[in-house]
Amino acid sequence: MAKYKSDFLNVLEQRGFIHQISDPEGLDALAMKGPITGYVGYDATATSIHIGNLITVTMLYWLQATGHKAISLMGGGTSMVGDPSFRDDQRQLLTVEQIATNIASIKKVYARILDYEGSNPAIMVNNADWLLKLNYVEFLRDVGRYFSVNRMLSFDSVKLRLDREQSLSFLEFNYMIMQGYDFVELNRRYGTVLQMGGSDQWGNIINGVDLSHRMGGPQLYAVTTPLLTKASGEKMGKSASGAVWLNGDLFSPYDFWQYFRNAEDADVEKWLKIFTRLPLDEIARLAALGGNELNEAKKILATEATAIVHGREAAEQSAETARATFEQGALDLSLPTVDVQKSQLAAGIGILPALVLAGLAASNGEARRLIQGGAVRLNDQPVSDERLTLTDASLLPEGVLKLSASKKKHALLRAV
Repeated sequence: MAKYKSDFLNVLEQRGFIHQISDPEGLDALAMKGPITGYVGYDATATSIHIGNLITVTMLYWLQATGHKAISLMGGGTSMVGDPSFRDDQRQLLTVEQIATNIASIKKVYARILDYEGSNPAIMVNNADWLLKLNYVEFLRDVGRYFSVNRMLSFDSVKLRLDREQSLSFLEFNYMIMQGYDFVELNRRYGTVLQMGGSDQWGNIINGVDLSHRMGGPQLYAVTTPLLTKASGEKMGKSASGAVWLNGDLFSPYDFWQYFRNAEDADVEKWLKIFTRLPLDEIARLAALGGNELNEAKKILATEATAIVHGREAAEQSAETARATFEQGALDLSLPTVDVQKSQLAAGIGILPALVLAGLAASNGEARRLIQGGAVRLNDQPVSDERLTLTDASLLPEGVLKLSASKKKHALLRAV
């Protein structure tokens, strides 16, 4: 029997998106009554969002897919302050130009996941449109007076910072006021009643719910998604080369495909529910597979997740590259490739820095451990000497070196 009456909350519940809801019965009843408008906010602190943000973007997708209105809020204003949540230090302050560049880059990802042009189009707005126009003294009187410093200090995102005796600037302390005000302003402009986000945003979102109540506004609602970890307990979103970004220029579609292909067995069903749009009965069938057949489920997971973020063509090309590389042993020139200068290669590059350069290890120390563990191959030949030097004599006829850090991690160094 379904836990909720509304399609929207049922989808989120069945697919594992729900961690907390401020008023489950109230939100469920409202979503049953007719279309509601909800949003997720994203600060433009980099040129791309990462895999953790993909979870909340997908919540917006399901909001839209079940007939409701989705708003993706770009933090052009809040990015100038920086969210202090669960950080030990203040974020680097960005210029207006940097923020604008980041927003333009991030928009490309949203356009592949949400429908901004159909019969029920999503809306993209920027909180700089109202935050940068505020009169400071009026804002303090009209909004600031509703915020209790005592309560703000009790939120984990702030409390943990202070408990570690790390400084929290007055600038950062204003962030939660600005985010709370965003919710109220979006309600005024678009009738928005729901804000969604990661579990670390619960305090900031509830501030907006409370602010609306204190200012005599309508009832607003909050939904957060759990922090996603791997079955091993490791936080999801890190690879050997760093964060798993959604922009292909920072993390290639092939690497993205491989990240999901390398899922732990115990994570397959959970990841299929969250990162694909496959029907739940199909997911149950795939999750029930065992042995080598489960590897086929992982390939489907990888292809479906990559298709959502990078497009179906890039996903299928990544799958084909993996097949050619692993199953046929062929040299596939569409593997992740890093250019090196011919002069640099002629002088010689150590195998340890080469593995780091190729993104197969995070440090020389990790590269050394990979070699000692017998995981490294050069042009498909085992490497046991951590002092090995790569030169132009090591190049294959195609003008590349193939480096491998396991059976599943490969990259090319191309002489240019």
